[in-house]
Amino acid sequence: MKIAGLDIGTTGCKITVFDEKGNYLDKAYQDYPVSRGVSEHEIDAANIMQAVLKVIKEIAAKYHDIAGIGVTSFGETFVMTDEQGKPLHRAMLYTDPRGAEECNVLTEKMGGKTIASITGLKPHEMYSISKMMWMKKHRSEIYAQAKHIFLMEDYVVFGLTGKAQIDYSLATRTMAFDITSLQWSREMFELAGIDRKLMSKAVPTGTSAGHIRTEIAEATGLPADTQIISISHDQVAAAVGSGVFDSDKAVDGAGTVECITPVYDELPELETMYEGNYAVVPYVIPGKYVAYAFSYTGGALIQWCVDTLAKKEKELAKEAGISVNAYLEQEYLRENKLKAEAPTGLLVLPHFAGAATPYMDTGSKGVIAGLTTDSSAGEIYRACMEGVVYEMMLNMECLEDSGLHFTKLHATGGGAKSELWMQMKADALNVPITALKTADAGTVGSAMLTGIAVGCYENLEDAAAHMVRETKTYEPNPEMTEQYANIYRRYRELYRAVRPLVG
Repeated sequence: MKIAGLDIGTTGCKITVFDEKGNYLDKAYQDYPVSRGVSEHEIDAANIMQAVLKVIKEIAAKYHDIAGIGVTSFGETFVMTDEQGKPLHRAMLYTDPRGAEECNVLTEKMGGKTIASITGLKPHEMYSISKMMWMKKHRSEIYAQAKHIFLMEDYVVFGLTGKAQIDYSLATRTMAFDITSLQWSREMFELAGIDRKLMSKAVPTGTSAGHIRTEIAEATGLPADTQIISISHDQVAAAVGSGVFDSDKAVDGAGTVECITPVYDELPELETMYEGNYAVVPYVIPGKYVAYAFSYTGGALIQWCVDTLAKKEKELAKEAGISVNAYLEQEYLRENKLKAEAPTGLLVLPHFAGAATPYMDTGSKGVIAGLTTDSSAGEIYRACMEGVVYEMMLNMECLEDSGLHFTKLHATGGGAKSELWMQMKADALNVPITALKTADAGTVGSAMLTGIAVGCYENLEDAAAHMVRETKTYEPNPEMTEQYANIYRRYRELYRAVRPLVG
């Protein structure tokens, strides 16, 4: 028996296959185009479905006993379809500027804090409901034809099974889902003037939608009894795949985006969450919630540094037979004649793609402060790492009053492979951090929940025992913790000091 996780991303989809013991077997990937103009950021949902069928067919040709496929996806983006699930328009991405005026209408009618108390979200035009309002106002003929409004998870699930269901965590990304009653909010849909009946049935994370359609089995080669599982928003799947189920642990997603996902054993203090722009999302375990504290540029900032400032170092690293990242890490120690790690003292504001939590300020810009003529690529490389960590320290400070009390981090993503970065995070945040073997916890989480749904595993703990694999734990060094704390006191003032200067 095989289980698979299907991850629907913004620019491509990937399916990963595991055996019943949790061993990774194979994967297939297919990208699709995204259109970004000045006033429109769109994706063709039909292309997503075509890509899904292509990767499923590729995997089904190799593995003939796939018992279940779990579907997870990016959030917010929705598509209106006809009765059969055929898209009626190109879908707006969360970055699309349309919907801002409609979001303002919602907050004027109800008030931002009231909306957040229902939905767990501080109002923002990126969430689906505002863009649905825009569609109804400016594309009324499409809205009039619509028989379904799908986000990408339930769009794919419907296409594979004919069943319209969406899990609680992804439903939350619409800003129209009641996170306490766990159902679509009548108030929000009436306020927005959108027909609530167009939405898929909201179900718990990890709920089976049943077997695939006969025509899907024939088109892909999957067994006719393959089940399709509604998993979650991608960040929730990553938390599951990291083996984080209680409030004593949190996830450090060290990917292109840096994201810390803490678990709350009960509804967090919503006033604190509102002030810091933190989303409150129902978790896979009833009564528990997660939140997202993130920076748009985590690994993306490190890659920028390598690509822009380390062209010579790339060549030298190649000659030395090591990665450019390892070369830059060693260069800083060599140049400063250091036998052990030490903070650079530079301050990097990692807002190179705008600021995420707690500011949610798309107009903010990146800053490197403290440069001299002696500053090297190695020093700036390390300082970029530090900047991302300081931004996470700021987020943890902002969340202190929310009921946050994790004592350990589980790290996943490409950044978890960097011993330097992992130790830096342990020291700066003053918590042990365990790097996990998998770089893609979302796929693992999707497969874990699929395994439970099809009977491979009894529960989350059993699934985690098979699939969550730890590599190394980094313990905080008290001396380094103090050094980072001293520099962080300066970092806290950086955003306020430079923001007025960058427009």
